[in-house]
Amino acid sequence: MFVQISKEEYKKEILKKAWYQTNNIIWSIVFIYPILFTIVDFVYSNDIWLQFAIVRIITVLIILGLYNFFQTKKYNYRLLLHLCFFFLSLTSAILCNIVKLEAQLIYFLTYSAILLFFNLQVFWEPINSVIQTLLAILLLAIFYNLLSEYPLDLVVSTGGNFFFVIAFISCLIPNARYKVIAREVRSQILIEKSNDQLKDQNRDINEKNNIIDSQYEQLRKLDDQKNSFINIAGHDLKNLIGQIIMSNNMLKEEDYRLSSDQKEMSSYISESAEKMQYMLNKLMDVKEIESPEMKFNMEIFDINAEVLHVFKGLQETAQMKNIHLVDNILKLPLNVKLDRVFAGQVFQNLLSNAIKFSQTNNNIKIVTSLQRQKFVFEIIDEGVAIGQQELDMMFNKLKTLNDASASIESRLGLGLSIAKLMTKELGGDMMYRSDDNGNYFRVEFYVIN
Repeated sequence: MFVQISKEEYKKEILKKAWYQTNNIIWSIVFIYPILFTIVDFVYSNDIWLQFAIVRIITVLIILGLYNFFQTKKYNYRLLLHLCFFFLSLTSAILCNIVKLEAQLIYFLTYSAILLFFNLQVFWEPINSVIQTLLAILLLAIFYNLLSEYPLDLVVSTGGNFFFVIAFISCLIPNARYKVIAREVRSQILIEKSNDQLKDQNRDINEKNNIIDSQYEQLRKLDDQKNSFINIAGHDLKNLIGQIIMSNNMLKEEDYRLSSDQKEMSSYISESAEKMQYMLNKLMDVKEIESPEMKFNMEIFDINAEVLHVFKGLQETAQMKNIHLVDNILKLPLNVKLDRVFAGQVFQNLLSNAIKFSQTNNNIKIVTSLQRQKFVFEIIDEGVAIGQQELDMMFNKLKTLNDASASIESRLGLGLSIAKLMTKELGGDMMYRSDDNGNYFRVEFYVIN
C-alpha cells in the first residue's frame, strides 16, 4: 500500500497546525500578560504601575482585535504574530529604559521571557524569529537613546547581557521546532490517509465477503437441489433396474424355451443390471460422493477376461454402424487387484466412444498386452480425428464439441472424462493422441503376478 501526499494537502495541514499554535500564543497573552506583568510593575515600579497597566490592557485589546480581524479575513498568521510581538516589544523596550536602575534586571528578564515564550510556542520559519530578535534589539537601542539616563555599559551589566544571551539562544529553538512539527504533520497525514485506505479496503473486503456469502448460499441451495435430484433419480433408477432384473429372472425361469443366443443375452442383461445397481448404490451415497476419495471394492480378477466381456458386449453396437472390431486381446490370464465394475466401465467408455466417433466401414483394434509388469489396454481407432486440443478438453472437463459437419455425431466428453478419473482413482495411467490417422487410447494397470 503506497500513500502519496500532495502539496495542497501538506500546506493545508501545516496551516492548521500553525493557526493552532498561534491561538495558544494569542490567548496566553490575553489571559496572562496584563495580570502577571502588572503585578511585576506594582512590585518593582510602584510609581508608574497604573499607567503601564492601562498600556498593557490597551496592548492586549489591540492584539485581540488584530486576531479577530486576521481570522475573519483569513490573512497570513505570520503577519499577525509579527504585529503582536511588535506591540509587546514596544512596551517592554520602553519600560527597560525608563525604570530605575535596580529594577532593570527584572524588566530585561521579563522581556527575555516574552521572547523565549514566543519562540517556544510559535510555528513558523526560523528567519521570522531572527527578524523579531533584531527588531527587539533595535527598539531597545532607539529607546535607550531617547529615554535612558544611564551609561550603556551600566545598562548592559544590569540585565542587558542576560537579554542578549537569552535572545540569541531562543532564536535556535524555532528551527528545530519547525522541523519536528513539520515531520509530525507529514506523519499524521500519512497515518490518516493510510487509515482511510484501510477503511476503504475493509469496506471492499466486507462487500466481497457479502457477495461470497450470497454466492455460497446459492451454491448451498444448488447443492441441496443436486442431492435431492440424485436421491429422486436414484430411487427411480433403482425401481427401473429392479424391474429389469425381475423381468430377466422371469425369463430365466423359462430358459428351456430360450435359444443359446437368447440365454447368453439374458446372462449379459443380468450381469449389466448388477453392475448398474452397484454403480448406482455408489452414486446414491451422497457422503461418499462428497468425500475426498471414492471407496472401491477391490478384488483380484483376470483383466483380459473383463476386456473380452466388454468387447463382446459392444460387438452388436459396432455391427449396427458397420464397424469392424478387431480382437487382439491376450488369451493369457493377467490378474489385477481393482474394482472390477469401475475398471470395466473405463474400457466400456473408451470403446463405446471410439465406436461413436468412427465412420461406417472403419476398423477399430482392441489390443491388450503385458509390458514391464503392467497390463496395457489399447484402442486404435481409424475414425475421424477428434483433434488433440479438443481431445484434451474432452478428457479434462465436460464439454460438448461443435461438429465440423452434419455427418459427424454429437460428441460429449462426459464418458472420456469419467474414464480418465476412474483410471487415476484406481492407480492406473491413461494416455491418448489424435492425428490424421485417427485416435489412439491407452490404459495401464499394474498386474499382481
